[in-house]
Amino acid sequence: MTAKISPPEDDYRIRCPRLGHPINFLYCRSENTGIPCSKALDCWFEHFPVAEFLRGELTVEDWNRAFQQPGKTKVLSLLELIEQANNWK
Repeated sequence: MTAKISPPEDDYRIRCPRLGHPINFLYCRSENTGIPCSKALDCWFEHFPVAEFLRGELTVEDWNRAFQQPGKTKVLSLLELIEQANNWK
């Protein structure tokens, strides 16, 4: 019998290289329009078996959307955030 892999508790936080402050895994897990942040595997692998956990949680399509797509540049990400902010008003 294999033990189920669980992510760290919500009070366990690590520094996010993209945001620059501590965040929990729950945020990383749904940060990217409901799918994990593309950096989640890189950031969390030292803390728990994140790839194995997410493979059990995601569909193949969501895994590919999250981790097999080329990453956005910082400029593109900033432009998208600015556009979202302008639409929010």
